Amino acid sequence: MNRPSSGLSAWRISLVLTLSCALDGSTAAAQPSSLRRANVVVIMVDSMGYGDSEPYGGTDIRTPQLRRFAREGVRLTDGYANGPVCTPTRAALLTGRYQQRFGLEWFLTKERKDAGLPRSEVAIASVLKDRGYRTAVFGKWHLGYTPEFGPNAHGFEEFFGHLDFSIDYYTHRNIDGAPDLWENDKPVERTGYMTDLITERSVAYIERHKDEPYFLFVAYNAMVPPVQVPDRPDDVRTSSNWGQAGRVEYSRMVERMDEGVGKILDAVDRSGRGGDTLVIFTNDHGGQWYSRRTPLFHGFGTLWEGGIRVPLMLRWPGRLPAGSVSGQVAATMDLMPTILAATGVADATVQMDGVNLLPMLSGTVAPIERTLFWRVDRPTRNQRAARKGAWKYVRDGTSQLLFDVAKDPAERDDVGYQHPEVMAEFRTLITAWESDLAKTPPPFVVK
Repeated sequence: MNRPSSGLSAWRISLVLTLSCALDGSTAAAQPSSLRRANVVVIMVDSMGYGDSEPYGGTDIRTPQLRRFAREGVRLTDGYANGPVCTPTRAALLTGRYQQRFGLEWFLTKERKDAGLPRSEVAIASVLKDRGYRTAVFGKWHLGYTPEFGPNAHGFEEFFGHLDFSIDYYTHRNIDGAPDLWENDKPVERTGYMTDLITERSVAYIERHKDEPYFLFVAYNAMVPPVQVPDRPDDVRTSSNWGQAGRVEYSRMVERMDEGVGKILDAVDRSGRGGDTLVIFTNDHGGQWYSRRTPLFHGFGTLWEGGIRVPLMLRWPGRLPAGSVSGQVAATMDLMPTILAATGVADATVQMDGVNLLPMLSGTVAPIERTLFWRVDRPTRNQRAARKGAWKYVRDGTSQLLFDVAKDPAERDDVGYQHPEVMAEFRTLITAWESDLAKTPPPFVVK
């Protein structure tokens, strides 16, 4: 295994890959139309298990629209969230960088008014807005509780949603009972099931901007607690029963979200811009206790596969091969460079750790080997993980383990004792990665 690049080298490599895909005539599958710039819709759900949709082996939950998504796009088997909880992954999505570089290592709480996505970070909405794109985010933010850390401070022209980690789907109040529904920076009141409100806003936005380029981030809070079924406004939650959850109720939440995805795809196709629109579907971390993570081990909040491996699908008719499956290893931070390539936007001032996935997913380039890192550094859980090729290294407390996750995605067969040289190299890789992070200390650290 090779030593990881420095932070500067990593973003230069990413930029080269982005430019090569966007500008090289041999990669026509990744080039946007010279006359109609590509639109982008990113759909991110919350707390869904890896095995809770039909494209990923689910059997007890009906997800015909996600099945349609897989039929019309590329389904990745080895997609990863940048973190095992909400905030870190969302931060990586919007910046294309390891979230540790700017201190968002764990989920934010309301007490941290000093922390959030810093304005010093270049967010994808800002880059696209500066290039003439309309930009919006509807749904869960969870990247800061004050305006300086809010969506409007990071290039989003429109925001409708909530700031906290979760809200009651009907009253739109957080676990403490405080109202948490916003239109840009103003509190608002609306009637309706939150999943449906997000879908309605998204569909209306696509219809309204069909004649101009747009970047839309659809940030469903489904299926994070409280687990509330649709069409039951009498099911109001408080802190005493916030975490109450059952499999049947959870399944109905997934199915309503699936309906929303179908309505968004329909709106894109109705607009006549289906071939000009890249739509991405993913999850912000592994599923919680009420989800199905099969065939993976463990879940939310951990660096085992069940905590960080997530569904990831991309649909771009005529540009990406429909109905294909890719084993390309990818992470949430890869979505920003991928989107910039799709839109033909290149900016040498944007520093990214992620890579453009379009050459590999279009079949122009064979899948590339990746080295990815994760870290949880908390009083109750201290973990490190890294993946390179088929190898996955996990340090959980004092235990150090090695898995061939291509053959053993459930991480049941520790083969570290058979490959001491690989174990030693992973320790070197992680040390080098953390040393690189330490060169530029963040303004704050959320752990």
